[in-house]
Amino acid sequence: MTKLLDQVAVITGAASGMGRAMARRFAAEGARLVLADLQEAKLIDVAQQLVDAGYAVVTEVVDVSNGDDVARMIERAQSQYGGLNILCNNAGILDNLTPLHDTDEAMWDRLLGVNAKGPFLASRLAVKAMLEGGGGSIINTASAAGNHGGRGGAAYTASKHAVVGLTKSIAWFYGPHNIRCNAICPGAVMTAMASSFTPHPEGFERYSKHFPTVPPFGKARDIGDVAAFLASDDARYVNGAIIPVDGGWVAY
Repeated sequence: MTKLLDQVAVITGAASGMGRAMARRFAAEGARLVLADLQEAKLIDVAQQLVDAGYAVVTEVVDVSNGDDVARMIERAQSQYGGLNILCNNAGILDNLTPLHDTDEAMWDRLLGVNAKGPFLASRLAVKAMLEGGGGSIINTASAAGNHGGRGGAAYTASKHAVVGLTKSIAWFYGPHNIRCNAICPGAVMTAMASSFTPHPEGFERYSKHFPTVPPFGKARDIGDVAAFLASDDARYVNGAIIPVDGGWVAY
């Protein structure tokens, strides 16, 4: 039995990594998808694979920090499929472990724009659509850095703390309207983004002392599986949860 049959889901950051894993799992569970990302070629490739497998998928090239782009993305779900049931705010960028003294305004603005403003813009519109439709589920990709100070650089940590706060606010305010909002906090997950960045030298030196505490790396599908659970009716009584998916790293 498909747990998301005919549910309409928007997934940002869907061209690779955890977003791609969400897209594949949601499609397999019967959802109709709007996949969004800035990487157009990779996005189209992910979508085409799913379409070829018989799934309902459309794409939008979106900068999640741009209000017009986000509005077009949400409107596409409504015009293409007639509503919106699920939003996965998954798009995000790293600050390469940059400490505060080397974080300039441009980095701060970019990190907060994508990682925090993006979920705000999309969730604000999604809530309106879900209120009209009788409910829905919003799933935010936060981070272990959303609960701790030693899991990323200054801007990244601040942005993911903001995501956690936004998640709780949405859950509290809209829970009575059958709108659930939860956050996934991935730990060390093997994705192209995580494996390709060049760390800030001072940040790397400080954080490398704690690398032995990191459990074996997770896989993108580990995050996709949890997102599918949170989107489904199996999680009907889960609201406002900040869920570590980190192999036990949070226990350290």
